[in-house]
Amino acid sequence: MPKKKERSNLLVIEGELTIYTVGELKERILGTLLANDELEMDLSAVEEFDAAGLQLLIVAKKGASALNRKFHLTGCSAAVLSLLDLSGLASFFGDSLTCATSEEEIA
Repeated sequence: MPKKKERSNLLVIEGELTIYTVGELKERILGTLLANDELEMDLSAVEEFDAAGLQLLIVAKKGASALNRKFHLTGCSAAVLSLLDLSGLASFFGDSLTCATSEEEIA
């Protein structure tokens, strides 16, 4: 079976999206934004998510907007959905937030 073609505009984040990982991720996000017209971040495998991770997502969205690029969050994990809900920032991401929001994922 042929392998799925990797998309250069897709960043799959796994494990931590915390103060310990945002420095490295910031560089990947910037590189992806500069090289593509669109950035999609798959957050379905994020197990730990803190305020630094949330701040990075805000910076990424604002950076995409400043560069006139599209920005999407997809496949958000329960950790991501929980902090977005707690912070009241889900609406900030608006149309760029296409994460599933079933109750079982949030619980």
